[in-house]
Amino acid sequence: MAAQNVAEFLLERLKAWEVDTVFGYPGDGINGIVTALGRGDGPRFVQSRHEEMSAFEAVGYAKFTGRVGVCLATSGPGAVHLLNGLYDAKLDHVPVVAIVGQAARTSLGGSFQQEVDLPSLFKDVASDYVQQVTVPEQLPNVLDRAIRIAQARRAPTAVIIPADVQELEYSAPTHEMKMVPSSVGIEWPAVHPGMDAIRKAAEVLNHGKKVAMLIGHGARHAAAEVEQVADLLGAGVAKALLGKDSLPDTLPFVTGSIGLLGTRPSYEMMRDCDTLLTVGSSFPYAQFMPEPDQARGVQIDLDPTMIGLRYPYEVNVVADAGEALRALIPLLVRKEDRGWREDIEHKVSEWWATMRDEALVEADPVNPLRVFSECSDRLPASAIITADSGSSANWYARQLRFPAGVRGSLSGNLATMGPAVPYAIGAKFGNPGRPVIAFEGDGAMQMNGLAELITISRYWQEWDDPRLVVVILHNNDLNQVTWELRAFSGSPTVPMTQELPDVDYASFAAGLGLGAISVDNPEALGAAWDEALTATRPVVLDVRTDPNVPPIPPHATFEQAFNTAKSAARGDENAWQFIKEGVKTKAQELLPGHRH
Repeated sequence: MAAQNVAEFLLERLKAWEVDTVFGYPGDGINGIVTALGRGDGPRFVQSRHEEMSAFEAVGYAKFTGRVGVCLATSGPGAVHLLNGLYDAKLDHVPVVAIVGQAARTSLGGSFQQEVDLPSLFKDVASDYVQQVTVPEQLPNVLDRAIRIAQARRAPTAVIIPADVQELEYSAPTHEMKMVPSSVGIEWPAVHPGMDAIRKAAEVLNHGKKVAMLIGHGARHAAAEVEQVADLLGAGVAKALLGKDSLPDTLPFVTGSIGLLGTRPSYEMMRDCDTLLTVGSSFPYAQFMPEPDQARGVQIDLDPTMIGLRYPYEVNVVADAGEALRALIPLLVRKEDRGWREDIEHKVSEWWATMRDEALVEADPVNPLRVFSECSDRLPASAIITADSGSSANWYARQLRFPAGVRGSLSGNLATMGPAVPYAIGAKFGNPGRPVIAFEGDGAMQMNGLAELITISRYWQEWDDPRLVVVILHNNDLNQVTWELRAFSGSPTVPMTQELPDVDYASFAAGLGLGAISVDNPEALGAAWDEALTATRPVVLDVRTDPNVPPIPPHATFEQAFNTAKSAARGDENAWQFIKEGVKTKAQELLPGHRH
């Protein structure tokens, strides 16, 4: 029997870490690893159409499983292509390990083909840990540390293995000087808060009369505790974008998203509160937080490097969210005056009614809000939702009402184009029995989503539940940038940069053997969603949407929205259309039965 080589040991070690899926693309810089994968003993290899998509798929897998995501790329250009997806992991604090090839050791420093200084290339994106393996004995400790550090720091790490090292006979580190033995596995501690800090936090929160809570992804495993604390404090709960699935939107005191993509109830709660409790969130936009002298503040976060940020908190507690809230609950005094809470619940109820009315505003041909509203009414209880950056993120944040059990995410801090479809693929491999829905703008679809439909068509029959719906907001416009030009620069749209070529996405999908539905009539949307969500194969839902429906921020008044439209109308060929749609949409908040 032939001796085990380094590449074979690498795969064996990944399996020992319970890594079951590797997302990647082959190349001669990883020939040794590819050969080892070909023996069929696992982990499963998922071939994307581009290494950037492999990284996004690993991020999606990690986000929706809680396990480390692994991506694999060849040397030189393959390694370079991973960077955007790895930066997405870095900025959203997601554990991903990148395994990349390198030119043979004998050629390094010789300007050889595809030789790139990979430790320098990955120095920032994998700043927590990047190492190059030069001898077999080094591999176990480098790989083990890369996985542990990725999990501990919730960050991307990188392992670089030159092509010739992959084919060397594996030799374990020995029991002698300058060897570093290693082991598999880790048992994580429960990070308990200090009781002095908890008592200080309770004093601040008990003193408040108008308490607001802001939660992020770090609170997702403490939903029951968040709900109990909110009840005791008579508080409303706003959610950062990455925390949208941390607490159900169906709870009457959940005000929804916060920020430019947020809701009016969240905006008004922050504007009027006298106390702020932030749990598991590093929401960065200070202008949507209370004024510094307006509210006392408490922050709870597991990451000590992210504590005390964004707001002048009075008490900063480093602990697991659930542990901290469980310690806090016995010290909180239930607020008997429920006026603040009742006002928040009233505003939330009216907000959702307004969102429904805005979705029903007539547009040409389909109002994009209605695409999301009709989906929201039909969300399967176990659905996973991904959304791309751009206008789809606006409607994801505001229109989708998540019930308990639904998961969702997007590129939060990098806000890069293109991750929705590869996130969905990663989610399906991590959760093959759950339905997945990806919301995609046509710009992102043309950038890389079309190619990844090929990946879906290749693998979908491996999934227990075949449902993966890719929804395209088809308006032939880079719509978010168009609105940023109008709103931030007072500039008319620039057609040569903003217009997109028209593509028949449904026909492309049908050509791959996927389900395909085209919609250009708002009255057909409900039936289209019913068909897509009961299909026996993945479906592309191609919806012709109106690019002139504005993403109006929650703090915008009717007058501000109208004046912005007027100022941006100078020379904009769609001026009348987007002014008209803006007025009709904003007017829904002013109709009888809706608040001013």
